[in-house]
Amino acid sequence: MTNSAKSIALEGRLRECNNVVTLGVRPNFSDYTSEEKTLIRNASKIYYPSSFYADLFDAIGKDTFPSYHTYKCVQDKIKQTALFELLNISHPRTRVFYGKRQKKTITDHFMYPFIGKIPRGSALGRGVYLIQNQFELDDYLNQTDVAYIQEYLSVNRDIRVVVVGRRIVHAYWRIAAQNEFRCNIALGGSICLDPVPREALDLALRTARSCRWDDVGIDICCHAGRYYVFEANMKYGKEGFRQAGIDYIHLMEVMIHNEEI
Repeated sequence: MTNSAKSIALEGRLRECNNVVTLGVRPNFSDYTSEEKTLIRNASKIYYPSSFYADLFDAIGKDTFPSYHTYKCVQDKIKQTALFELLNISHPRTRVFYGKRQKKTITDHFMYPFIGKIPRGSALGRGVYLIQNQFELDDYLNQTDVAYIQEYLSVNRDIRVVVVGRRIVHAYWRIAAQNEFRCNIALGGSICLDPVPREALDLALRTARSCRWDDVGIDICCHAGRYYVFEANMKYGKEGFRQAGIDYIHLMEVMIHNEEI
């Protein structure tokens, strides 16, 4: 297969795919060679363009995967929360506090313990804090200009549902490590491949489609008999695929070939 017949990607997510040419993300478009510029300009779709180039390609009407909407919202928890509330998607009670005056009212809205998150750019469980007293709240507030506060739902497992294109490609349980409130595999959590309830799958798919996201790992928990979307993330890990015997690269090759993405 010649380069001209292959799909074009910028970020390295699909570097191992045989039907994709990965060009890399250059800080200046002028850094691409003449041949690379032609490939980008002529491509009907650019895969994994990066947040920077996703904005530019959307401005000129060029399709990307993931979609512009995915880049725009999935890496920003504040926008996610606003979307969930707008679309009536079940989500833990959350408020955003700006400035010293608003931050002083946090404990008027939430009782300890509650969750504080770094609202933009955090992933893999990092930037998520269980806040149990004023000292821990002050420490959290020293780390972020904007306070993203969420009610604490006490669970020791959650569900990761991965949506690619218009369908679920994998779903599994994540079990928190001992003495850890987060279920992330990067923080010592383990994967369980027991069947995932239909309600969680339906909620994840409805969330992705309603928000126009096409490449996300959506985290869901069941608390007191109700399912909640914690958040969505573009940087979902691949360990769940590996343990289930799913070849992620082959999956992406097939979905690209079949024009599903």
